[in-house]
Amino acid sequence: MEKFIRYVDYLSKSIGHCFAWTVLVLTAGTCYEVFRRYVLNDPTAWAFDMSYILYGVLFLMSGAYTLSKNAHVRGDFIYRKWQPAAQARVDLALYFIFYMPGVLALVFSGFVYGHDAMRIQEVSVNSPIGVPVWPLKMIIFVAGLTLLIQGLAEMCRCVIAIRDNRWPSRDEDVVELEVALQQRHAGRNGAQP
Repeated sequence: MEKFIRYVDYLSKSIGHCFAWTVLVLTAGTCYEVFRRYVLNDPTAWAFDMSYILYGVLFLMSGAYTLSKNAHVRGDFIYRKWQPAAQARVDLALYFIFYMPGVLALVFSGFVYGHDAMRIQEVSVNSPIGVPVWPLKMIIFVAGLTLLIQGLAEMCRCVIAIRDNRWPSRDEDVVELEVALQQRHAGRNGAQP
C-alpha cells in the first residue's frame, strides 16, 4: 500500500510540476499582449482566450498535486487536536461520502463533455479568430482521473494512519520562502554555542 501511495504521489508531483510551467507562458503572453495593446495600440485577438484556457488548465491539473501535499484549505481547529487514527477515520469517511462521488461525477461528466466538444471541434464563442476550446474541455476528464487516483492514494494513507496511529510521511517538494527562511534562521541559532 505504501508503494502505491509513493508512486501516485510521484505521478501527481510530476504532473503538477509539468503544468506549473503554464505560469511562465501565461506571464509571457500577458506581457506581450500589454505591450501590443498599450505601446503599439494593436491588441492581439488570442490573448484573452489564451489566458483563461491556460489558467483553467493550471487550476484543473494542480488539484491532485495539491492533494498529494495535503495543501488544500481545511477548517481544522478541532480536527488537529485529535489523534492521527481519529483524524484518518473522519477523513476516510469524508472521502467515501463526498470526495469519491464528486470526483467520479467529474470523471464521467467530464468525459461526455470533453468528447462532445472534441467531436464537433468546439471553438471559443468569445474569440474573433475561433480559438479551439475542446482541448480544455478534455482536460476536465484528465484532471478528474488524476484526482481519482490521488484520492485512492489518500484513502490508503488513511488506512495506514488508522492501523499505526501515525500519518505516513509525505515527500518534501517545494517549501514556501518564509518557511525556508525560518528553517535557515533556526539552523543558525541552533549551531551557535
